[in-house]
Amino acid sequence: MPKRVLTGVIVSDKTDKTVVVNVERKVKHPLYGKIIRRSKKYHAHDEGNEYREGETVRIEETAPISKLKTWKVVARVNTHATPEEVAAEASA
Repeated sequence: MPKRVLTGVIVSDKTDKTVVVNVERKVKHPLYGKIIRRSKKYHAHDEGNEYREGETVRIEETAPISKLKTWKVVARVNTHATPEEVAAEASA
């Protein structure tokens, strides 16, 4: 089974080797049909303490690392990139 990969914003980097990532998704309300935002926080492993609060990151599901951590940070997501920059990174 493939590992799940989610994208979210780091809301806390206070603990050692751990970041808290807020992942937001949009869901259609079952009765009213309005699109509503749902969010969930995940504790993710950050081995080198290199990620900071406010950064957008991609996290991947792993085997349990501790009681709360079953995710690890894979990479930063460049939220200010233009479509040309994204295409150039993909081809490189």
